Amino acid sequence: MTNPFENEDANYFVLINDEGQHSLWPTTINIPAGWKSIHGPDMRQACVKYTEDHWTDMRPNSLIKMMNEETAAK
Repeated sequence: MTNPFENEDANYFVLINDEGQHSLWPTTINIPAGWKSIHGPDMRQACVKYTEDHWTDMRPNSLIKMMNEETAAK
């Protein structure tokens, strides 16, 4: 059995959570709670490209907010 998360020929969604983190998700598996689709369904490579283009800061949103608040307080 092939890994459904690494099938080059399958369709995927790009998911995002409240922290701004992204995930490739096979369309054959239900989207988990706390995540929503922001791209797709599309081929895996197109979803990878979307993620690379849109998720340029790997920090969770809560960390970004905390760091911005610390900078503003100085």
